[in-house]
Amino acid sequence: MTPATQTPIPPAHAMNGGATITAPRPSGQTVTAPPASSDRPFVRYIWAATRLCLGWTFLWPFMDKAFGLGHETASADAWFSGGNPTQGFLSHSAGPFSGIYQEIAGAGVVNVLFMGGLFGVGVALLLGIAMRPACIAGATMLMLMWSASLPPENNLFMDDHIIYALVLIGLAAVGAGKTLGLGERWARTGVVRKHSWLA
Repeated sequence: MTPATQTPIPPAHAMNGGATITAPRPSGQTVTAPPASSDRPFVRYIWAATRLCLGWTFLWPFMDKAFGLGHETASADAWFSGGNPTQGFLSHSAGPFSGIYQEIAGAGVVNVLFMGGLFGVGVALLLGIAMRPACIAGATMLMLMWSASLPPENNLFMDDHIIYALVLIGLAAVGAGKTLGLGERWARTGVVRKHSWLA
């Protein structure tokens, strides 16, 4: 009997007239896929840093308006001293929705929703918990503020409110609360296991 001729396995990339031909891999060979770009440490830390920065962007105005820290809000105008955190911004609203915003400017429920949103979104982002609801709430707030400040000063329609809203959606999509945050622990809690939308 003539021994079977073994055909050598060509290299993974053989050059043929300038074109690259990828040869099939032998059966049973395990191929390890490279990590997704969002799983690389550098990318994860960039998203985490962005999350922390946006968290402070929400929490700081709450603190300033609530306690009158003197940066944008004088002590006498502090919310906890009877001040009105939405009166100034909404009463000067312009654009197609100005009538609606000027009518609700300074209303008690509007103040509570606004300040509660700033606090809740800011704390959630800083801790890295409840990222989905926090980012949705934050993006909604930003788009409402965008609609109340139309038209933007330096563009026809685009401004930082829209950009921040998109960044918030990106934070939720990549699970940015798991790096430099409590996202992993939060995801293991019983309430999140039952209601995954709270992750």
